[in-house]
Amino acid sequence: MKRSTQFCTQDNIPKALLTHHNTAEGVYGQICVRQGTVTFYGFTNEAATASEKTVEIQAGQFAVSPPQYWYRVELSNDAQFNINFWAEADTGNKAMFKSSRIHNQPMAELFDKSGQ
Repeated sequence: MKRSTQFCTQDNIPKALLTHHNTAEGVYGQICVRQGTVTFYGFTNEAATASEKTVEIQAGQFAVSPPQYWYRVELSNDAQFNINFWAEADTGNKAMFKSSRIHNQPMAELFDKSGQ
């Protein structure tokens, strides 16, 4: 394991996790849920708005995002989780993930809530 995040909740989750982002080349992100539910939305590329993959991760479960795969998460109100980053090789001090330049705000804020 290369490094881990602190446990995140609705109160302290980094905004980047709520928007399109991906892990760096050769880096896997293991999302570990301690409480509640974290919903993982995977996208085919940075510009995609419809997810190709949706996974609900319950307390006590984990899911792994492969290197350079675009995703975002949503949390239940009581969710607590962290992310362990695993690297195929020594990455030095390189960033473990990259935020999207296209989608830089939570998806719910990108679209009219009336569904139009």
